[in-house]
Amino acid sequence: MVEPRPMISMGLQASVFTLVSAAFTTIYITQPVLPIIQETYQVSASQASITISAVILGMTLANLPFGALADRLTIRPIILAGGLMVVGGNIVCAITGNFQGLVLARFVQGLFIPALTTCLAAFLSRRLPPQRLNVVMGTYVSATVAGGLGGRLLGGLFHPAFNWRWAFIIATGLVAVACGVAWRGLPREKTTAPRQSAPLSFLQLLAQAPLRKNYIVAFSAFFVFSSVFNYLPFYLAGPIFNAPTRTITFMYMVYLIGIVIGPLAGQLSNRFGNGRTMAAGATLFGLSLGTTLYPTLLAVIVGLAGICAGFFTIHAAAAGWLNRNLVSSRGRANSLYVLFYYAGGTCGITLSGSAYEMFSWAGVVGIGAMMLVVPLWIGLQGLKRGEA
Repeated sequence: MVEPRPMISMGLQASVFTLVSAAFTTIYITQPVLPIIQETYQVSASQASITISAVILGMTLANLPFGALADRLTIRPIILAGGLMVVGGNIVCAITGNFQGLVLARFVQGLFIPALTTCLAAFLSRRLPPQRLNVVMGTYVSATVAGGLGGRLLGGLFHPAFNWRWAFIIATGLVAVACGVAWRGLPREKTTAPRQSAPLSFLQLLAQAPLRKNYIVAFSAFFVFSSVFNYLPFYLAGPIFNAPTRTITFMYMVYLIGIVIGPLAGQLSNRFGNGRTMAAGATLFGLSLGTTLYPTLLAVIVGLAGICAGFFTIHAAAAGWLNRNLVSSRGRANSLYVLFYYAGGTCGITLSGSAYEMFSWAGVVGIGAMMLVVPLWIGLQGLKRGEA
């Protein structure tokens, strides 16, 4: 018997979407203007890139501590503190004439972004029933897509007509509004966080097979996804296509598919189960990856669209499945998920780089296909065991 579709508050979905997308907008805001930053501060290209890597480093260092904090405190004071620090960092970035000050402000922003993302995921997992959680976590995933793309667009929008620093001012307003929306729209909690039975350490969480499987899925899926979009420009600019920069940039717009796929994957998980949805996403991802080998731009576009749909289906199903398996230590568990996710991206870009140098695009596709066996197998195993 098919379960009825869960009713999801539009206010809740708006709160989740605005907060997470605003946080992710902040991460990538300097990426499109790195050459301008290089010229402004008279630094090298690698030094200018630190304005992105400093944020990622801060997130990596703070993710686990904030995950533990989310198990102890209610969400509103965490959002308030995180929002104030991210807003303050944006203001410093907009006015500083010192490159070291810019990098330091970006690092501090990274330290507090988990307050708006990881802690929110933990809050949702303890407040929502499983059927609603799948859909709302799909909205969460969509917001990461919108924020990542929005930050890149916002960063380049105000140069040369205005000034790239205005992007930080606008981001300040976005984060402030998002925190206000979240403050009003998120379900209320008691003044103290709900007591949990037997809080678990990070090692104890890793020892649980159902949770560990989702961490491995996050690692393997983002391993492939990050590799594809990192080496795509080299593939398209190569002798087969000789595509201009504008065409290559246009290809990244397929990323928007993730905004639609996130909530849809949540609905599919409710209807068919997280395991079956994950396996279907991995299958689509793999077939689409193979399609990109066909030497036409149309085939690449179709392949990239399927890659985005498959990846965000896996991501949404894994995030929902993870939180449905949690009974305590939700903050710690979600912070581990994010840690494995970004570790997969880092390893994927590194290892696929060697594969690309040896075998060109076929090497990236080959190593990606091998990694996609992981979410496919775990999804099918969960289906057989009734874990979904």
